[in-house]
This record gives sequence, C-alpha cells and structure tokens, in this order.
Amino acid sequence: MPVIPEIDSFTDDLIAIRRDFHEHPELGMEEVRTSGIVASLLKQWGIEVHTGIGKTGVVGVLNGNGPGRTIGLRADMDALPIEEKTNLPFASKTPGVMHACGHDAHTTMLLGAARYLASSKNFNGKAVFIFQPAEEGLGGARAMLADALFDKFPCDEIYGMHNKPNGQPGKVGVRPGQAMAGADFFDIRIKASGSHAARPQESIDPIVIGTNLVQQLQTIVSRNVSPTEPIVLSITQIHAGAAYNVIPSDCTISGTMRFFDTDVANIVRQRIRDLCKGIATGYGADIEFDNQEIFSVLVNDESLSQVLVEIAADVVGKEQADLLEELSTGSEDFADMLQVIPGAYCTVGHEGTLPLHNDGFFLDESILPVGASIYARLIEQRTSV
Repeated sequence: MPVIPEIDSFTDDLIAIRRDFHEHPELGMEEVRTSGIVASLLKQWGIEVHTGIGKTGVVGVLNGNGPGRTIGLRADMDALPIEEKTNLPFASKTPGVMHACGHDAHTTMLLGAARYLASSKNFNGKAVFIFQPAEEGLGGARAMLADALFDKFPCDEIYGMHNKPNGQPGKVGVRPGQAMAGADFFDIRIKASGSHAARPQESIDPIVIGTNLVQQLQTIVSRNVSPTEPIVLSITQIHAGAAYNVIPSDCTISGTMRFFDTDVANIVRQRIRDLCKGIATGYGADIEFDNQEIFSVLVNDESLSQVLVEIAADVVGKEQADLLEELSTGSEDFADMLQVIPGAYCTVGHEGTLPLHNDGFFLDESILPVGASIYARLIEQRTSV
C-alpha cells in the first residue's frame, strides 16, 4: 500500500504550507505565527482545537466513527538560531533563524494526516494531533506535560517521526528500546583577574585557565568511563575577551554531554565539578559549573516499535522499513512524552545529504506525503486494535 492517494492529491498544498513555514521560522516558545496557522487549518478542517498548551503548543482532537482507542501523533514546530545559506527562493526571511532541522516539514506532515483523516473519517476511536513548541533544547515537551497534556488528552499510544537526510528516500528506521541519547547542556564560568596584555604577570589569566580546563575535560570519558559505555562530552563554545591588548577577567566555556546510562552521566557530572574545583584552587580563580539536564534518554516501546515498522512498510514497502541496531547520540525531547505514554519514534529518509543543523540543510519535499501517510495509517490501524 503506497502513499495514500487522497494525500498524494494535495501534495502541492503541503509543499506550499511547508515553504511558508520555512520562510517564516520561529524559535522555541516564539512559534506564535506557526501555531496560529496550525490552529486555523485544523479548525478549517473541522477538528477540535486547543491552543496555549505549553505556551505556544497546539492540540487537535478528532473523533472517529465509533468507540475505539486514542492514538497521539506529535510534531515539533520550532526553528534554530542559524543564518540560512541555501539561496532557496523560499529561504528564511527572518535574520539568524532557520528551519535547519526540518521541523517545518514535521509540522506539515502532521497537518497532512489531520486533513486526510478529517475528510475520510476512516477510523474508530480518537486521534490527538500534538504540535509541540521548543524541541531544540528549550523544554517544549516538558512544558506541555506541565500543562497536563495527557490529563487533558489521554492517549493509549503516541508516535513521532523525524526526517533523516541520508540520501535514501522513504527509508524508515526504528530502534526498539533505548534509541536516542539523553543530554545535558552546561556552562562553566571562570572569574579571574584581567590586566594589560603587556603585563600578564599582573593577571590571573582566565584564557589560560579555560584552555587548560578544556583539555582536562576531554580526559573525563577516556579515563573515568568504561570504553563499552556510549557517552560523549563536547565543548562547543569558548567566550573571552574583546581586545588585542587586554587580558580579560572572565571566560565562559559551554558544551553538551550525551549519554544512555544515568549512573554514567552522574560520574561525568561529578568529575566536571571536581576538575573545576581543583583548577580553580590551583590558579586562584573562581569557577562556577552550571549544568542543565535537558533531554531524557529516548526509549521506544519494544512491541510498538515493531508496529510502527509494519505500518510504515504499508506505505514505503517492506524493504524500506527496518528495525535498527545502532544507537543515536542525537537527542529528542519526545523522550519525555514516551516516559508517560507508550509509543515509538522513527526516522524517514530523503534525498538530502547535508546534515541536520547545517546552514545549507536541504529537505526533499517528497517526504511530505510519505510522513503524512504513515501518520494517517497509524490512526486508522491502531485506534481499532
């Protein structure tokens, strides 16, 4: 069973919606325009709409033809603080903001499924369409959960998906059990003492301290964690100074940790604290470590992973839908929803090959009816189980 013909018939509409979202990207918790369009379209199709869930989140509820189960489908809406360099005719018109992760497509695919299901009503039970804000590290899923998402809209199962620019159009993958890493974001603030660059002996140089600390941080995983444990510690930012002839007083180091075991993560967190304390003492500076536990480990339900693969195979073909063995060190806050409701999360490949979060990221729009069809088939098949 290929892409649903009715969805295929309005693919041009989906492309237009996605390009509009792409031209007008919004950062997390700022998706006012995007959520307004989502709510308007859902209402236009006769779907019950609830707004302001988790600040800018939208939930649509659609009843089927009779009693049955309730299945949730989730898409994310936010963009990234990246200056777009694609030169597409519909490139971002918002300086410094870009849909470089394809959330514009995820939102569009879920809208496509909602439009089809509202028209066909070829299911029993209830469909819950969840349009989530702020997936990119700003706690959108947790904000919706704090707004009693699943108390207001109880679901028996929940599903999500993400585009994958792997050059393999329609290739669907699901990893049962642990699938994506948990993640911390951290900032280390070094408070030292500046001076004229010509008289460094009068300073306590935070740049020297910072570069030493960065090198020490890179030994934590290799010398404190078993090599069989998957964990990543990356420094991604160093900020200090503003002049050629001034040794600054402060330096900030930022980074992320990705992990699959909480006990191992706790070891790394403590070693960072220990190194900060020791180096601060050695240099006579103050060092503050501010850690934020942003993402939980994403765990797919074992049996529902198989369900998702089989339903996806109805759309893309059996040879194109697989259970995966490889863990992903990427993170996804859909993990927080999966801690409350059983479900599964898949990737859908497309012809693009530049990585996610790249300023030249290109999304192959042929993925739109594919994703919409998988979402729709999940509702049609799982509400009546």
